[in-house]
Amino acid sequence: MVENILNLLGHEDYVPLNVPGLLRQLRLSPRKQQELQAVLRQSEQSGRIARIKGNRYIKPAEADLIPGTIRMNRQGKGFLEPDDAAFKEIIIPEHATSTAIHGDRVLVRRDLRPKGLRSEISEKESGSVVRILERRRTQIVGTLQRSKQFLYVIPDDPRMPKDIYVSPPRDVGRPALIGDKVVVELREWQSRHVNPEGEIIEVLGAPDAEGVDMLSVLRQYDLPLHFPSEVLEQARAVGTEVRREEFAGRNDCRNHRVITIDPDDAKDFDDAICLERAGRDQWRLWVHIADVSHYVKPGSVLDDEARKRGNSTYLVDRVIPMLPEALSNELCSLKPNVDRLTKCVEFLIGNDGRVLESKFYSAVIHSKHRYSYQEVFAILQRRPLGGLEQMLHQANELAQKIRRRRFQAGSLDLDFPERKIRLDEQGRVLKIEKVENDISHQLIEECMLLANEAVATQLMARSLNAVYRVHEQPNELRLQEFREEVLSHNVPCGDLRRRPEVQKLLERLNQLPIGAALKIGFLKSLMRARYAVEPLGHYGLAKPKYTHFTSPIRRYADLVVHRALFGEQRFSRNALKQTADHISDTERNSADAERDSKDVKLFAYLNAQLESGNPQNYSALVIDVRNFGFFVDVADLAMSGLIHLSSVEDDFYMFDSNRSQLVGRRNRRVIRLGDRVTVQVAKVDRFKKQVDFRLSQQSTQERAVARQRPRFEGRRMPATQGRAGMSSGKESPFRKEQKQRGKPEQFQSPSRRGSRFKSSQKSPRSPRR
Repeated sequence: MVENILNLLGHEDYVPLNVPGLLRQLRLSPRKQQELQAVLRQSEQSGRIARIKGNRYIKPAEADLIPGTIRMNRQGKGFLEPDDAAFKEIIIPEHATSTAIHGDRVLVRRDLRPKGLRSEISEKESGSVVRILERRRTQIVGTLQRSKQFLYVIPDDPRMPKDIYVSPPRDVGRPALIGDKVVVELREWQSRHVNPEGEIIEVLGAPDAEGVDMLSVLRQYDLPLHFPSEVLEQARAVGTEVRREEFAGRNDCRNHRVITIDPDDAKDFDDAICLERAGRDQWRLWVHIADVSHYVKPGSVLDDEARKRGNSTYLVDRVIPMLPEALSNELCSLKPNVDRLTKCVEFLIGNDGRVLESKFYSAVIHSKHRYSYQEVFAILQRRPLGGLEQMLHQANELAQKIRRRRFQAGSLDLDFPERKIRLDEQGRVLKIEKVENDISHQLIEECMLLANEAVATQLMARSLNAVYRVHEQPNELRLQEFREEVLSHNVPCGDLRRRPEVQKLLERLNQLPIGAALKIGFLKSLMRARYAVEPLGHYGLAKPKYTHFTSPIRRYADLVVHRALFGEQRFSRNALKQTADHISDTERNSADAERDSKDVKLFAYLNAQLESGNPQNYSALVIDVRNFGFFVDVADLAMSGLIHLSSVEDDFYMFDSNRSQLVGRRNRRVIRLGDRVTVQVAKVDRFKKQVDFRLSQQSTQERAVARQRPRFEGRRMPATQGRAGMSSGKESPFRKEQKQRGKPEQFQSPSRRGSRFKSSQKSPRSPRR
């Protein structure tokens, strides 16, 4: 029936019809009306058809309607990600978002203009929401408040545009006090001009009570705390050991020197390697991946739950696994000194790092040792002791050759150091560790990249339907805007549509004080990696053939690829597209939850500093300059925030819009992108999820000492320069407004548009993690 409806709506003579008209045209009996209506509702929700005035149906494109997912920023502006990859991102102005909430599936009408009024890439498309197809989230977490006349809830998510009116809670198990964190079930919301209404369905407790912060994150992102009993029963039913009869049809690699390399706190080891000489100028590399598909069968309750979750979620204090621990941490985990089943990619590699041959088969291994990254790094700094350490040294040399070849082929260096938060027993921040992408990480990363690329190549060669990991070419307009930003700082920059020019720029930025700030800007101009049925390639890695194969314990995409490669399941293209879209959504949801779980712990940590009256000093990088202040990235906290000009007391600073810098009127000192300053936390706003900083006393003293230096901290500007866009004489109206202003314009941070706070943690863009 769906195909018949689409064929009818696509006919050139079709005139929009309602349900009775469609019944006649499709030659269906009146008894089929309810079935037809159900199919129409489902097709409308999926975006394949659209309902217009008079309850008539058409194909969306006929009325310039585009279905997709809307992403909101803090200012209320929306960005539509169309379902059809042929369409580019569409901007939805705040007044045109209707009642859409971040993550909703919506139908948007494009604003079309005569082609002669714009160039091909000079202007972004815009549109307006005409219908909400599907609510991404109906349960909202927030803080209960009371006005004189009614109760309302302030949502935790700053992208939620309105407070929610609620009635006094009933039958929720405990009384709700003003200031408590609560969960609200959103009722039907008809107009953006009025606040939505909802019902409190759960009281989480006081925001500073133990465990409430993480429980709020779990509820906000709809993350499950437990597995259904039938899923746990099925996981336990597979046993605790690999049985000998399961070795049948597998290559026996138990005598190989197989090892794993993972973070020191990891429990799910889903990849392992082994390296041996295959001749004078050749190496044989085995990349073993946990054989999850052997235990998780298509259509089982285990598989249904894994698909629903999409991936494991790594919060700051816990893991929400995709699979029960009986599998993820035990039977599937490639633990040392026990037999484990794997899917293996075996490579023959030349001494120069070039892949000569690859084979794919099922295997059984017996891992000889479990290494952490720290242990491997230490081993690589000294002479090897024993066979395993010798193999690590050889693997490192080979990995570095493979890595050099990858960058020669056009791969981009987009890595930033990670920050790992360690908590104490009470769940408070104990320390924040810097995690560099050193040679121990690169060793295993290059092996995994090889396996992912080889598997994608094999899938495409055999024309198998599968899910690919894609990172599309960046939008030319965004690249053009970024190039203009780079040139405005007197940094040479070629045509960024050419990959060698991008590589040259990134290499140049790594050598400049301003480089880190501009590199963040480049990341903002890139597309987000996602899953798709089309092998569109990976822009960042410069790989035309790429998928995810190496983490089936934590990613459902890899499980799908295992089944496709080894013929364990055949997929229809339509079903795969639904899966690809779903796991792209769950990945983004998990990334947001992981970031917010770090945020709430850091907020509490910084708030405790404020209350103690002895805030710490932090080194910070100026990453953006505005007329009301400047934004800094604090690497040691993995966050960014605003330093408002009203808190800078050593001078009155004027904004030079032509040079994007602030200039002291009296001392001529300049604050610009790339400057290093010392800061302290000034304000923590948990409602808005924002952190403001101030220059520390130390930074002010350093600036005074450095008045004669050519570069900031205290860079001076000749009086003959920088007058464009500045005022002089008496205190300007801007300065008066600056003192009175309570809420400055929002900054669009690298991690989410419109946020004055961002986590600098590594994104899921990482090919291994």
